Parts: sequence; structure tokens; C-alpha cells
Amino acid sequence: MQLKRVVVTGLGAITPIGNTASQYWEALLNGVSGCDTITNFDPSKFKTRIACEVKNFNVGDYFEVKEAKRLDRFSQFGLIAASEAIEDSGLHTANINKDRVGVIWGSGIGGLSIFQNEIRDFFRGDGTPRFNPFFIPKMIIDICPGHISMKYGFRGMNYATVAACASSTNALIDSFNYIRLGKANAIVTGGSEAPITEGGVGGFSAMKAMSERNDDPKTASRPFDANRDGFVAGEGAAGIVLEEYEHAIARGAKIYAEMIGGGLSADAYHLTAPDPSGEGVILVLNDALNDAGLDISSVDYVNVHGTSTPLGDVAELKALQQVFGENAYKMNISSTKSMTGHLLGAAGAIEAAATILSVKNDMIPPTINHETFDPEIDPKLNLTINKAQARVVNVALSNTFGFGGHNATVVFKKFIL
Repeated sequence: MQLKRVVVTGLGAITPIGNTASQYWEALLNGVSGCDTITNFDPSKFKTRIACEVKNFNVGDYFEVKEAKRLDRFSQFGLIAASEAIEDSGLHTANINKDRVGVIWGSGIGGLSIFQNEIRDFFRGDGTPRFNPFFIPKMIIDICPGHISMKYGFRGMNYATVAACASSTNALIDSFNYIRLGKANAIVTGGSEAPITEGGVGGFSAMKAMSERNDDPKTASRPFDANRDGFVAGEGAAGIVLEEYEHAIARGAKIYAEMIGGGLSADAYHLTAPDPSGEGVILVLNDALNDAGLDISSVDYVNVHGTSTPLGDVAELKALQQVFGENAYKMNISSTKSMTGHLLGAAGAIEAAATILSVKNDMIPPTINHETFDPEIDPKLNLTINKAQARVVNVALSNTFGFGGHNATVVFKKFIL
């Protein structure tokens, strides 16, 4: 069958470095760090006391009091980002068949704060079961796409994807596939996460996975740097409207870029550590390139997973070199997690948004906080160190990898009629 073309017609974001998509993009190009001492709770007794929190966030600016009480923070972020993307796309005012508009959303953890607080309050009490009636509806990961569909009346496919830190990239790939198979005219996709709670930070810290650079938070997330000591947790969301090309053209929608492929694989190696051979990453990169019908010389930019962990950064770059060969030295590579931190299940969404904007604007956001070269990393690779770079970006990839060995890659190209 003839597959449909899929284009990006709307973007929205709420991130640690900007509360709209345009603010986020500007901060990326300016190399702004979103990391600081945690304010969501008192972190003084924790080994890691820093994170990339959303700044200047007042729930009342977005939701009525009654509505806000029914939403965990991850759903609040998701609704905000999705609403911006939908309004940016014009879907909310277009004369469209809402039966053929879906919502597929990713999150790795979901309602962590409501879960933590309800369980804590129960065990602090006298054992009498007093639970918030919204405990379960606020906690479950699939509630966020449910809320988005209810707000806009979109009656197409509606569900959540869960693959740890690759969750929202899986959501994009599922959305892409449904549209190109003709199962939907448009899908609102993306992801949201709000893990900066005592349980979230304490759990990741116990795994020795997080940076403890508490005295200098702005430089804590430092992918590829020889002195990196772990990832920095982030929170927020990004929404992306994917649409069938002819449907978008017929209603006069603006188009940011075209999505042309996606790849999925598993490391089948370890609960949390990447396979040092890079075999799973090699598989997912080749799968994405094959799906997009590209050869290795076509790629101009890769927004890498690049979490700032000692093992992961090296393994990913070595896999890139194995797949791309000499072309690895011709393309730009950068990790925007150096600025946003790691948004876990929402990482794929905000990084896909950054990748789309790189294709649209021919600019590569930098990898900030790089001071000392790691002898295990090839110095000839262009890691876009500390400063944004201008170049024509015809094709770009975005990688995300999750605990459990989940790997996902998406491919975007410059839109041409």
C-alpha cells in the first residue's frame, strides 16, 4: 500500500528553561542551564539536592482551582504543552473530523506525587483508609491523553506509551505509523513527567545514577565531559501535532518539518546499564535509517540521548561511529539534556521538538558545560560544544534510551512540497 506522508503542524512545551515552545528554543540556542537547588521539597538530607525544575509555574495561570485538584503535576504539564501545540496547529478551530484525531502520550512514571503523598498520609494516620477519590485517576499514566481528548473532543485512538525514558519517543513512532497507514488524519503526541519528589529523587539517587554536584548546579549536567558524575532530573512536557500531509495542506496549516521514520530495539542486557558494545543502539539507528529510506550520508544532526552518565555517553557515541563511519565526523551531535536535564519519559518529546526546530531553523543547539575532554571519546566528533552552530539541517535524528534496555529513534527532514 502507498504510505501517507506525515508532517509536524504544531509544537508546545513547558520545560526547565522555558514555559512555551518559543521560550524553550531561544534558551536552547543561548545555552541556558535549567538546573538549580530543588524547591519542590526540602532536599537538605538528600545526596542529590539539585534538579531542573519548571520555573515560574503558577497552576492558577492555567487551570481553575477545581480542575487543578483533579490533575497530578505530570498531567498539568501535559495539558499545557498539548494545548499550546493544538492551538499552534490550528486544529482547535479547524473544521475537521474529530473521530480521526487521536492522542498518544508518553510518560515513564506518571502521577508520582499523588502516589507518594497518599501512601505517606495513610501510614502516618491511624490505619483508617482515607484516600483522595482522585488518587487513582490522578496517578495513572493514561489519564493525561484522556484529559487532552476530553478537552478538545478528539475521539480517535487514545492511549499512553510506557518505555521508561523512551516513552514519548514510542508515542511519536506509534502516532507516525497510524497516520501513514491511514488510520488517523492527525494525532496529538508527546510526553510529560514530574519526577522531582522525595521518592523520585531518592530512588534515582540510591541507584548512584544522579549527579551530586550540589555546589555548582548550573554545570551539573555535563554530557561527554570527563568529569560528569550522573544525570540531572528534569520535569515538564512537550506536545507535537503530527498530521497527514494532504489533510494539513487542505486546511492551510503551517508545516515545521516532515517525520520520515522511526526505529525501535532492545538491549536485552541489563536493568539500568547500557550494553557497552552498543549493539542495541546500532540496531535502533539502522532500523530508523532503513524505515526512513536514508543512507548514512544524509544525516546532518543527531540529538543524542546523552544523559551525562559515565557509561551511557561513551556507549552511544561509539555506536554512532560504528553506524555512520566517516560521516560521524561530518554531522553535528549535541545533548540538549546539558540544559534541560533528563525529563525521563518526557525526554523524547522535548528533544524531538528541539530536533524539529533545528531542521526548521538550520541551527544546532549546543552541548553546554563541556570543560575537559574524555579520553574515551573521539575528539574529532563535532559535539557542538558550549555554543550553538548554524548549518543547513536537511535531516536530523533524535535518540532516547530507557531503563530496561528500551531504545527509540525518530527521523525528521526539512519539509518540501
